[in-house]
Amino acid sequence: MKYTNKLLLGTLAIGALSGCTDDSMLPYDVGAKPESLSQYEYLNNYDVLKSYVDRTENPNFKLGIALAATDYINGDQVYSLACSNFDEMTAGNEMKYASIVSDDGTMNFSTVTSFVDAARQAGMTIYGHTLAWHSQQNNTYLNSLIAPIVIPGEAGNGGYCMILKNATASANIWDAQTWYQLPTPLQSGTTYTLSFMARASAAYNDTQIYLQCSDGGNQEYPGGFNVGTEWQQVDFTFTPTGATVDKIAFNFGTAAINIYIDNVSLTGGSATESLIPNGDFEDGTITGWTGWTPGNFETISEDGEGYSTGGGGISLEELITNGDFEGDNETSYVIQSGGTTYEYVTPGSDGTGRALAVTNPQVQANDYGSQMIFNFSPAAVPGDVYEFSVDVRADVECAITTQAQSTPGSYLHWNMFGDINVTTEWQTFTSTVTIGTGAEGLEGLGAVALNLGNTATTYYFDNLSFKKQVENAGGDQTIEMTPEEKKDTLTWAMDNWIKGMMEACGGYVTTWEAANETVSGADTDGDGWYDLQSATNGDPETNFYWQDYLGNEDYVPIVTKAAEKYFAEYGGNPADLKLFINDYNLESWWDGNQKLKSLIHWIEVWEANGAKIDGIGTQMHVSYILNEADQKAQEDAIVNMFELMAATGKLIKISELDMGIVEKAFGEGIKTENVTFDQQLKMAEFYQFIIDKYFEIIPAAQRYGITQWCATDSPADSGWRYGEPVGLWDLNYSRKPAYGGFANGLAGEVIAEPSASVSNE
Repeated sequence: MKYTNKLLLGTLAIGALSGCTDDSMLPYDVGAKPESLSQYEYLNNYDVLKSYVDRTENPNFKLGIALAATDYINGDQVYSLACSNFDEMTAGNEMKYASIVSDDGTMNFSTVTSFVDAARQAGMTIYGHTLAWHSQQNNTYLNSLIAPIVIPGEAGNGGYCMILKNATASANIWDAQTWYQLPTPLQSGTTYTLSFMARASAAYNDTQIYLQCSDGGNQEYPGGFNVGTEWQQVDFTFTPTGATVDKIAFNFGTAAINIYIDNVSLTGGSATESLIPNGDFEDGTITGWTGWTPGNFETISEDGEGYSTGGGGISLEELITNGDFEGDNETSYVIQSGGTTYEYVTPGSDGTGRALAVTNPQVQANDYGSQMIFNFSPAAVPGDVYEFSVDVRADVECAITTQAQSTPGSYLHWNMFGDINVTTEWQTFTSTVTIGTGAEGLEGLGAVALNLGNTATTYYFDNLSFKKQVENAGGDQTIEMTPEEKKDTLTWAMDNWIKGMMEACGGYVTTWEAANETVSGADTDGDGWYDLQSATNGDPETNFYWQDYLGNEDYVPIVTKAAEKYFAEYGGNPADLKLFINDYNLESWWDGNQKLKSLIHWIEVWEANGAKIDGIGTQMHVSYILNEADQKAQEDAIVNMFELMAATGKLIKISELDMGIVEKAFGEGIKTENVTFDQQLKMAEFYQFIIDKYFEIIPAAQRYGITQWCATDSPADSGWRYGEPVGLWDLNYSRKPAYGGFANGLAGEVIAEPSASVSNE
């Protein structure tokens, strides 16, 4: 699921039960008879839902409900409803990564342990939702783990700064004055902070800051600061009282001196960024700074005179996107000429992940008759230094010649790195190139061609990297983590998370959603299967795609191996552990259930890499479609889904069933207040159809269970299907026709007809 707060169980206050074992204590006609709505009376003929499960035929079947764990722990209406009607619970959010892991990586499992304790006391089981997902992760923490490493230098180029210069000492401080002209006045009564680095040619204790107004308003004197000959941080806080202050003035007239100012920042008020742009002066200008005679008392420094945290240092800027070929972004490379073809193959050079396989079908007339080209920008200029590396092998021993190009296909020079001698075993080729002048010096380089035309064979490439050396003006050295280092770090993070969860549950939770919503809805590489979810096809600003770093083939195996290890370590019986892969739109009629077929394919890939996968969960957030043709197509696809799932031999769970209603396929959901009684009966029939088909098609040994995602209809202000009739109960906890349809499906027969009304008294 992609939204938070999906469980919409109300907070109607009733006396909480002390246990869940005595169902006879519960009011089965939940809610009073709706006034003047006698057509609902037939629903009082129904018993609690779990009473309709044939336990002889389905001894291991779990009837579940999704809920807020905190509501259940509180022991109120949610507790009563769950215990009386269901066997198992799914926590809507409380067992997800973002609910437990803080920005510094610390984990708080207190709600989880309380939930497990309450479930154990009540004899309820828990379906663990979820160990791995790209949504609801702590992006701040996870991205910090793989952020570039910054190493301070010892001495070096600090870039530019502003110099406040006064050639002759004067009796008045304001005789040497430089100010920054703000585009709009500061807010009166608002506190601001002016921060900067400062040093001087000699110690000076009389620098003053004035707040001035272009319209001639009253000048304000918030104070001054002392400056020495070494760089120092100055933080200056002030609160303007006038309404037209739009100049920050530095006054330094009483000494013949140079004062160096760098990294200026002015923050406060409604501003979200510094009110002084270019405060580091690294564009080589002092735009915005002036005085009575512009340039008389202020100037830009020489490059290197600015503030430096350290010195020197070189960082490497990667210019190739998707050089490890784990994603589907192909903007950095081109395959061309001579009938050359390519595909992604497994494993990659380290025995995991993918590699790029490029096939030259025949010996070409020239070595450049078949090429694999990678490109970058901006084009190289004299003095640039690049570091190239690639893992490579081929089906036969051969040599790859290299060619410099300005853009893909545009010849620059015949020799780039010399020849790359290739064997049938993986090896790493590296080269460092310094750009000179003219074509022979590779000036204007923007692409590199690996010429494959001399040998008819398949070449394999992995971890292609082309990095530019960049001098750090501030003296720090920035080191990007390699893909292997990121994978290793995040494998540890996943392992640590699963260890903590298994320890918190102490072996009580035996069934887990190992990975949620792994498959996208598109096949961009043309291999016939939908790709996995990724930053390239998703939303990396909101989500964290573990698979982009752990590798498509290794992602789920890493999760399941950790789950197996720590489940056993923290009190679980290994024979009891069940691990599911869960996804949505598996009943998709619009693509012939292609998402489910793709998921089954990926499960086979993961199992080949050592994953334990016991079951498949299908979310089934469906809608009854009033258009008969569309509804029939949906029903046929549901049948096909169950047939495909049954054929896997795995446990099958309807993991998040709920239902709205629409006029036509993909239409907007009809709101609860606009749904007629007859339409509610249609929804009830659809619930019965889904559950009937589950029991009809899924063999008894594979029936793990069914979980209803929304107990009640969705409130109008909800983040999940807001205002829609998605519950089995309404918001007052009165049974709906959907309750009857759900019960009929479990029972395998119609328990009560809508016309068979009984008294509510």
